[in-house]
Amino acid sequence: MEQINKNKLFLAACVSLIVTSMTFAIRAGILNQLGVDFEINNTELGYINSMAFLGFPIAMLIGGFIYNSVGPKNLMIVAFVCHVLGLLLTIYAGGFWSLIISTFFIGFANGSVEAACNPMIADMYTNNRTAMLNKFHVWFPGGLVIGALVSKFMTDAGLGWQLQIATMLVPTAIYGFLVFTQSFPKSENMVSKTTDNVKGLLDPLFWFMMLCMTLTATSEFIPQQWIETILGSSGASPMLVLALVTGIMALGRFFAGPIVHKLNPIGVLLMSAIITTVAIYFMSVAEGDIIYAAAVLFALGVCYFWPTMIGFTSEYLSKTGALGMSLMGAAGMFATSIWNPIIGSRLDAEKETAIAFGLVEEAADIAAGQAVLGFMVFFPLALVLLFGVLFALRKKVETKRIHTKAA
Repeated sequence: MEQINKNKLFLAACVSLIVTSMTFAIRAGILNQLGVDFEINNTELGYINSMAFLGFPIAMLIGGFIYNSVGPKNLMIVAFVCHVLGLLLTIYAGGFWSLIISTFFIGFANGSVEAACNPMIADMYTNNRTAMLNKFHVWFPGGLVIGALVSKFMTDAGLGWQLQIATMLVPTAIYGFLVFTQSFPKSENMVSKTTDNVKGLLDPLFWFMMLCMTLTATSEFIPQQWIETILGSSGASPMLVLALVTGIMALGRFFAGPIVHKLNPIGVLLMSAIITTVAIYFMSVAEGDIIYAAAVLFALGVCYFWPTMIGFTSEYLSKTGALGMSLMGAAGMFATSIWNPIIGSRLDAEKETAIAFGLVEEAADIAAGQAVLGFMVFFPLALVLLFGVLFALRKKVETKRIHTKAA
């Protein structure tokens, strides 16, 4: 019988997630340069961005349905191949359409990582799923920190965006080596029959949480993905803001266990929604160094959204299995793919409005960025209401259960 090394598998998962998040950070850092080099406006850049967020849910959707039959190893091999293809095609891109295709491949690779690793980790660490999923997702913000700093220092050194993309081939090779040299476990602690998973999707709570996931993901990813454009003229360094935000997120997720245990997942999500609402509003009116304080608050707000939503699915909707976790992640990324070009076109429109009111170039950029962030406040605000209702209902059910047990 082949020996299963959980530590090496967890390491492979974490390194693959570092690559995933570096693609987000470095793309955010080079977005303006892509626009200049290929004469692409914000609306077109939004469509390019959306390919990463569209490839992601498509891969998760497919991965969720075939996970039980093909297993996590084959999905990770798909991720590795698509990462290599996507990165190389980006380096040699010649314009809008080649960037669309290469970014889709990267998005598909990123989604394959999540489709493989989330259920694999939930199955390997069945007694502390949400805490271990948070520790795994430490490396999404962790990779964003790495990517943001790589992009900033390479840009400051005058190194081209192609070389920045090439840096990601190194961690890709590392996790590829681990995937090809390790034995992967068979599912033992999850509902692993796809027909049973599909039946589990009929739970109304699952669809409620899917709706919430579209809002949590949009609240987290859109401000980060457009940070260079939104904050570029604000007086704060966009890449340092991104590094600060993601560094705090990584620390928060690493120490998530006690917080999740104390508040329970629903309490964590409600708290996160409230803080994110305040933070995005704060960012929409702040300028200069004050933006760094707003960024800290934003990091604390969005920190637990993604892993806790996936953890909630694995714990409270366990019948949905790997399919449920994949569909949950797919919903978040699909919503973000839809909003990316909308945000891009809104930035263009807000800038034109600002210029029409007599603002000069930099002032117009600041006004446009603040207007878009003001619009973004409504996403976490809706979550405050939705999670508030869920928290109250679960509290009521829990109180009734305790009273029934006491009687």
